[in-house]
Amino acid sequence: MTSELIALMAGEEVGRVTRYPRGRLTFAYADAWREAPSAYPFSLSMPLAAREHGPDVVEAFLWGLLPDNEMVLERWARKFQVSARNVFALIEHVGEDCAGAVQFVHPDRLAAIQSGAEDGIEWLDEADLAARLKALREDHAAWRMPRDVGQFSLAGAQPKTAVLHVQGKWGIPRGRIATTHILKPPTGAFDGHAENEHLCLRIARKLGMPTASTEVLQARGEVAIAVERYDRIFSGKDIVRVHQEDVCQALGLPPTRKYQNEGGPGVAEVANLIRLYSSARDEDVGRFVDAVLFNFLIAGPDAHAKNYSLLIGASARIRLAPLYDIASILPYDDYDLHKVKLSMKVGGEYGLLDIRKRHIERMAKDARLVPDAVLARFKDLAQRLPDAASEAAAQAAEAGLTSHVIERLVSRLVKRASACLSLCDDPSS
Repeated sequence: MTSELIALMAGEEVGRVTRYPRGRLTFAYADAWREAPSAYPFSLSMPLAAREHGPDVVEAFLWGLLPDNEMVLERWARKFQVSARNVFALIEHVGEDCAGAVQFVHPDRLAAIQSGAEDGIEWLDEADLAARLKALREDHAAWRMPRDVGQFSLAGAQPKTAVLHVQGKWGIPRGRIATTHILKPPTGAFDGHAENEHLCLRIARKLGMPTASTEVLQARGEVAIAVERYDRIFSGKDIVRVHQEDVCQALGLPPTRKYQNEGGPGVAEVANLIRLYSSARDEDVGRFVDAVLFNFLIAGPDAHAKNYSLLIGASARIRLAPLYDIASILPYDDYDLHKVKLSMKVGGEYGLLDIRKRHIERMAKDARLVPDAVLARFKDLAQRLPDAASEAAAQAAEAGLTSHVIERLVSRLVKRASACLSLCDDPSS
């Protein structure tokens, strides 16, 4: 039997995803959306020039909206009595609050969603919030409580949950009401990861890079990093969804190809994508290369293609999204830095400690930038890193954070910055 999901943005029908009896998926734009003067594509992999798009790009886009976490997918599959490999069925149950502006709505629910008949918020007190964070920390698949009726889906492998935060109150929305924040508790494998990510994003911002805004939330002894969603903006009392997609989705690649060594894009491919579509291409290519340099500088090994996104606005105005999901491996003693590899090659080299000045210069050429200018930018970042890290740590302490990870991260970032400056000045490198 043929099934459909309606894709809405700002309450308007963008198009429909159709699943045919043997599982084949297509996406077809609504004529009214496609012909509107301010129209913009659902995905850069599905241009408006073609009304209908086939299964490869449609499946890649949909999988990109779901958690990259098998435990979560299996839990959802059992709850909804569907297959964990049926992307259409999963999105059908959790697709009403996704990354970006899109809402996937079953035809039977269209009138209720568009009219606001199902809008509502379950407000959480501190005890409720702490209970949710504890459940998520102990069970990484517990993204929602059994009683929750609001639908949402977040990509990525980390345990996280999406919530609404307005006027100092936290809540679980449903219907048309969007979530505004993502909460990420620390995990046992990476003690202090919430503080690590918070500090790295703050450091990046101090060094001039646009990042997602974060704060560390504490509720009755439970800790989480609260990430303000850059794909949500307030317009008066309304929360407006801003469309976005990650680089894998934009290139029509499934999440399984997010790493370059698994068939994903490298620096040159991402730079070319930005240069092709961005409304401020030189600025955005520069920001992307800054992010690559920063992740190398702080030993951030997980800056893969799904951790870079593009904001897509009316009349196809496209910009590189603020940075997110940045963390350093330096505080963790279980990792031998000689074996740490980056997600994207820097000038043909993955190994963190194998990258030399010549690799940075080659990366610049790959991105069609001036090598001397990129190398000078890297030296500037390395020189400013120690002060930025110390300032961020001092602010974290003022906010009440006492994790040993912070002190260890700052001291090791200082040493790492010195090593990178030596690398830049080594004539043999």
